[in-house]
Amino acid sequence: MTEIFENIKFDDKGLIPAVIQDERSKRVLTLSFMNREALEKTINEGKVYVYRRSSARLMMKGEMSGCIQKVKCICIDCEGNYILFKVRQVKAACHKGYFSCYFRKIDRSGRVKVVEKRIYDPKKIYNLG
Repeated sequence: MTEIFENIKFDDKGLIPAVIQDERSKRVLTLSFMNREALEKTINEGKVYVYRRSSARLMMKGEMSGCIQKVKCICIDCEGNYILFKVRQVKAACHKGYFSCYFRKIDRSGRVKVVEKRIYDPKKIYNLG
């Protein structure tokens, strides 16, 4: 496994951006960050783990919701600055209940519009009020 770490560049905080893409639809699901431990667990277990900067902790994507991401392919960019994961998404990737975190579009006037249907109610999964 050392070869992958010779070919990627973590930033000064020990993180590398990870683009997560659905292998079937080719849609970008989310952009996350990984530290070495998250990357190692992802490779070893075949499920996406990320480093949550907001809570300074490692977590498996979908650990609470069951909406896991099964890794099908791992790619790195030409300079080793980014990682791309092609995954089989279970249910939805976004914690707000949408298939992708990119469920809103901005029109030419700058207005934001939701363009997807919500797959699940996050209040029911995350016990939010």
